[in-house]
Amino acid sequence: MREAKCETELASGRGGSALSWTVADGVIELALHRAPCNELGSESLEEFEQFVTALGRVQEKTHALIIFSEMKPGFCAGADLRELYHRSQVMDKAEAAKGVRDFLERIHRVLNLLDAAPLTTIAAVHGVTFGGGFELALTCDLIIADKMARFCFPELRLGLIPGFGGIPRLKRDLGNAVVRDLLLTGRSFNATKAQQIGLVSQVVGEGEALRVARATAAQFKKFDHATAVAAKRFIKPIPYEELRREIDLFCELFARPAVEAGLRKFVESTEAQPYLP
Repeated sequence: MREAKCETELASGRGGSALSWTVADGVIELALHRAPCNELGSESLEEFEQFVTALGRVQEKTHALIIFSEMKPGFCAGADLRELYHRSQVMDKAEAAKGVRDFLERIHRVLNLLDAAPLTTIAAVHGVTFGGGFELALTCDLIIADKMARFCFPELRLGLIPGFGGIPRLKRDLGNAVVRDLLLTGRSFNATKAQQIGLVSQVVGEGEALRVARATAAQFKKFDHATAVAAKRFIKPIPYEELRREIDLFCELFARPAVEAGLRKFVESTEAQPYLP
């Protein structure tokens, strides 16, 4: 009875102010819609936790998940740095450090569940796909990008590293050379470059990513579900040990004065989109 109720809730479009989801014909669509560009903060995390709880009860009855953004600037600009900064200012250092670790533990749990979900997952991305948004896309089996998408890890400008699992997942998928380029230069890759290096499976016209993702997901119904799940588990191991080490290193770096200075500079910026390189 509980499972049936959860399946009904998933199908009916549950969600909140940051994200919502629907399911039809075995395909779950998770829409991100938090202005201005789906920054990942405490509100988004709570709603993601609700989603993966519902997903865990019905994922065996679905064959695909599509994650996309309804916001014009892009897929996701990353972590909510303003929230992170303001919270750190009202806590002592020990409380702030504990809060950061707790947040990372929770978001890693969500992203690990998405990464390992027994169905085929697609990120349909456009525009800004930076930091934590890039890390969210990396949990998916396929990334379909419109030609205006850009990918970036800008965290070094804040004195940090990506903290939502980006380094281990990018190493798993592409290798250390690409990780070093993105991480140490802070530059962004466009969709064409991302496809050339094997990050993106398809580049499509502007505004076409979701349509193509839906068409791709429809193809998955032709295959035996158990076989698809077995294949995914074989070719996509989850680097749990490295993910744990990433959390530890992020927390170690977060305690440094350079991070507070970097966050303050970001928050006080008068630029319309200070996350852009």
